[in-house]
Amino acid sequence: MAAYGSIDRGGRDVAKLRLGIIGAGSWTVSSHLPNLERHRDEVEFTIVNRRDPDLLARIAERHGFARASTDWRDVIAERPDIVVIGSPPGFHWEQAKAALEAGADVMCEKPFTIDPADAWDLEATVRRTGRQLLIAYGWNYRPMVIEAHRLMHDDGGLGEIEHVALHMDSVTRELLSETGAYPDAAPESVPRADTWSRPETSGGGYGQAQLTHLLGVSLWLTDLRGQDVFALMSAPLDAKVELHDAVAIRYAGGAIGTMSGQSSHVGGAGNRHAVEVRIVGSRGMFHLDLRDDILWRYRGPDDDRRVALEPGAGRYDCAGPIDALIEAGMGRPVANNSPAELGARTVEILDAAYRSVTSGRLESIRTDGR
Repeated sequence: MAAYGSIDRGGRDVAKLRLGIIGAGSWTVSSHLPNLERHRDEVEFTIVNRRDPDLLARIAERHGFARASTDWRDVIAERPDIVVIGSPPGFHWEQAKAALEAGADVMCEKPFTIDPADAWDLEATVRRTGRQLLIAYGWNYRPMVIEAHRLMHDDGGLGEIEHVALHMDSVTRELLSETGAYPDAAPESVPRADTWSRPETSGGGYGQAQLTHLLGVSLWLTDLRGQDVFALMSAPLDAKVELHDAVAIRYAGGAIGTMSGQSSHVGGAGNRHAVEVRIVGSRGMFHLDLRDDILWRYRGPDDDRRVALEPGAGRYDCAGPIDALIEAGMGRPVANNSPAELGARTVEILDAAYRSVTSGRLESIRTDGR
């Protein structure tokens, strides 16, 4: 009989979840590890990986990891119950697939993958293995956005969606141009250039670093899937990747829309992200603004709903995906608000946007992935 408080994973009774970290980079250090520390009663800090051995040793000692390695494959070899992946985007597919196939539940940093075929392959791997994969779309777990999802889905929502206008700006000028750090980065662990500002491993600039969040919110709210994309991008400050994006999207089913992204200046709006979603449907209108804490749905004079929110309701944190990962690892029912399928739909649109910039033409979503 299992001991009190233990769980059964594949016939092995364990009192705590064995944690593996692949890519203990800046955001993992500043966000994911502190959030995991809140679950010390349920999590055993088993093994941590990053490429820099000196920083790796300090991280391992600070958080009490039993093992540390500069080779991510050693994490898989430990057969952890849960894995957090914070490596550069170009490695996500291989590492997430290996972790799922080794029996772990996984939380993967955004952007999910660079290639849509890889994203859909991970979605198929989730279904085949029966494990959970969550993407680090922290806003999707905030009460304000969960309420927005309810307004978009309960009682018919907005009906047939006709137009979607998306905007995001955030303090990424220095990060993407390699002239400074992201304000919320861990001071001792500044992001490496190949994570966000080298296209061969990052897949691009602002689109991959930030618009993936905007798409993660909007596609979750609308259930839409992209069909055709035309994009313009610019790279001031001699950046190797784009700092600004202007994108037109046609969605499957006929809806159209726009998406803009801006690398803004340090200090503006208290360095708080702007994330705005405006939707018009056959039954009404919808407005979500995470910087100014606005949530509104209008379906006529007698159905005009402006949700009362506390100041800061839309402020970003990534506690939700970590909490959900723990629930999944414990075998409890979990609301996965950022599944692989959602991630694949974001990757499709970003992939088409970057192809459009190269070709100068409207590009269709590639369907070879699914």
